This record gives sequence, structure tokens and C-alpha cells, in this order.
Amino acid sequence: MSRKLLLEHINVPGINTLEVYRQKGGYRAVEKAIKTLTPDEVVEEVKKSGLRGRGGAGFPTGMKWSFLAKPEGVARYLVCNADESEPGTFKDRYLMTYIPHALIEGMIVSSFALGANTSYIYVRGEMMPQIRILEKAIAEAKAAGFLGKNILGSGYDLELYVQPGGGAYICGEETALLESLEGKRGNPRIKPPFPAIAGLYGCPTVVNNVESIAAVVPIINDGGDEYAKIGVGRSTGTKLISASGNLVKPGVYEIELGLPVEEFIYSDEYCGGIANGKRLKATVAGGSSVPILPANLTLKYANGEPRLMSYESLAEGGFATGTMLGSGGFIAFDEDQCIVRNTWNFSRFYHHESCGQCSPCREGTGWLEKVLHRLEYGHGKMSDIDLLVDVSRKIEGNTICPLGDAAAWPVASAVRHFRDEFEWHVKEPVKCLSSNYGLANYAVPIEKQAVAEEK
Repeated sequence: MSRKLLLEHINVPGINTLEVYRQKGGYRAVEKAIKTLTPDEVVEEVKKSGLRGRGGAGFPTGMKWSFLAKPEGVARYLVCNADESEPGTFKDRYLMTYIPHALIEGMIVSSFALGANTSYIYVRGEMMPQIRILEKAIAEAKAAGFLGKNILGSGYDLELYVQPGGGAYICGEETALLESLEGKRGNPRIKPPFPAIAGLYGCPTVVNNVESIAAVVPIINDGGDEYAKIGVGRSTGTKLISASGNLVKPGVYEIELGLPVEEFIYSDEYCGGIANGKRLKATVAGGSSVPILPANLTLKYANGEPRLMSYESLAEGGFATGTMLGSGGFIAFDEDQCIVRNTWNFSRFYHHESCGQCSPCREGTGWLEKVLHRLEYGHGKMSDIDLLVDVSRKIEGNTICPLGDAAAWPVASAVRHFRDEFEWHVKEPVKCLSSNYGLANYAVPIEKQAVAEEK
């Protein structure tokens, strides 16, 4: 069994309440940080831990904190990005629903480290139940003296607020989130200046993901060096994975980074294999914005070595044969799924969610959706396939924020790895309306699948 740091007590009755959370060691990190450590020492522990941002980018959290400007007499802010809108990702919602005090405790410790006296949790607008849960948890923490004036008699003050999101995927981009938090339309800002210099209300600001902030608690409790011993290489600690699609046991799993992908998919401890006895066709390993991989490249590198659930291993081979861990939204597709249809579905989402500020994204996402719709419904041409690649190239790297890349990468990778399925949609315009292409040569040979399932 892998080590659990965030979900160890998730099934304890009443763990969402302060009383039970405290019985299980809750708020020890707050007491340790505020009573025995300086803010710089907390930052140093996070640096030593090797914690990387769990929202998708994977940037070292401690390093990000160290960039925060500290001008005299200017307020600093910590903002938690809980605007979880990436298709295939639901780990943050799970954490906020069942163990909200883990996030609250992480916010207090992190705010102390950054010298922030006012902090915000920006929650996706559709998550009203989670917003109410967090507000209740904040009230409990404040009544117990962990929030408000003079926390634990230390002289440190912190007010923590929950802000419902603006109802747009783009508000998950940190500068668009800050614009929305200020009451404006959630359009991404041009960088520089970066939020660490001029963020919320023009003041130095750090924006971190829910899981990243919650992970600060075990880091302070156990020490950064102990946390760094978990995982593999530069992928330290544990990671929450949102597993969905055609799996026997979809759900949220906490894994030690470095777990073999094959074990994650097929072992009974995790996903339990592909549902209904089907074979694996493809996966999206880190949410809808990362490149899709066929089954053979999901389980192994191009050279045949096992692929691991880590930032480096999933990226091995670049976009030619690799992908990204991203936000940990792991979607599995069985042999009966249509890659063209699923790619079109992703493109519909990104076209709808584009803020329209940048021409390549505003126009390009629309073209991707239109062309994929043509191919899916039997009206496509062979030239449309190359058109998809061309449009993707013209979007990638040419927008203010990463939404353009997020729209382009799934399409480009789908054509790269599944081109014959796209061509089949052109050659069989009637047949593609009533049946799917199947596995073709994407999947691992049946005998290897059987061996994996026996394990």
C-alpha cells in the first residue's frame, strides 16, 4: 500500500468537522509554524520538500514563493485557485468536500510563510456545496483561534475569505482569476508583470492550487526532507489522481509519484483494469489539455521500458511519444471509443471557453471544432486532417495564456497517433456514423494485456 498524506483519514466519520480533524492531528502544522518557525523557515521547508504545483504546470512551489516581492508597507496576498474546471479533473472538489480543514490549515501556514494577512479561496462558481462547506470550516477555525486577530497569541493576523468563481474555465488561469476576484471580466493579463510583483489589487500575490496548499501541512509536520524521500527524482511526494473513463474503479486516488502507469490502471489497489473486460485503447493522463497517448505508449516508453506516474516519466519522448502529468485528470478510453468524437468534444469545450481576447485562440478553436465536426459526421475531406494540424500549430504559443495550447495539443496529438482513424472517417462517411474504428494498431498486444490484468 502506498503512503497517504492527504487522504489518510478521508473515510473517518466526521473528518469534515474541526473536532474530529483535530483528533487526527489537525492544525499541528499551524501550531508548529507559528510558534516555532519563522516565515522564511517555512518557505525553506517547502523548498526542501521539492513540492511542485499540483494544478497542472508543475512549477516548484517553494521557488514560486521565494519570488514574492516584499516592498515595505504593501499588502501581500495568497489566493487559492479552486476553480477546478479542467475536464477529467475532480480531485480538488473531493478534497474540499470531505476534508476541508486540510485546505484551511494549509492556507493558514502558507499565508504565514508569505506574510499575507488577507487570503482568498476562489472556488468554481458551480461548486456551491463546497463553498458552503468551506465557509463552515472557516467559521470553526476562527472560533477556535486559528484565524482572525493574534492567532495563537503570536501577533499574526489572518482573515480568510471564500469567493465564488465567475463561471468560466478561463478563470482558472491565475491572472484571469485575479481579474475576476477584483470584480472584472476574467480575461488573462499580459505578463510581465507577474502576480508575484503586481497581482491582486496591484500587490504582490501568490496563486496556488488546492492540492499544493494542502500538501504544505504534511511538509511542515514531517519536515521537507522527509517529504522529499517520497516519490522519484524531481517528482517528490504524493499526488491526487482523478481517474475516470472506462475503468473498473474510477475515483480519486492518492499515489506516490513514480508508481508504474500499468500498476495504476490494472492493480486492484487502484483502478482495477478496464471496465467490462475491454482492452485499453488510449489515455489522457493529465486532464483534457494534455496530449492523448495510445495504450502502448501509455504503459511503456517507445524503447519498451515501463512508464511511471511522474512529471518526468510521462513527458519522456516529448510530444512525439509522451504527454504531461498536468492536473492528474486521468481518462481511460477502451477499444469501443471513437478518438475523433472525443477530440471533437474537447474542442467544443475549448471553443466555448475561449475568452476571445487573442485572435489565434478565438478563431482557431472555432475552426478546430468545425473541422472535427465535419470529420465526425462523415462530411470531412483528407485535407481536413492536415488542416487540423496546421490550425493547431498556428494557435500553439501565440496566445496570452495557455488556453490556446490546451486547445491545440489534444488535437495535434490525436492526429499524430490516430491518423488512420481520422482517414477512416473520410473513407467511410456512412459507416463512421453507426460504428467505431476500434483498436487498429494502437493498443498493446492482447497477450500483454492479459498479463497486466493477471497482475
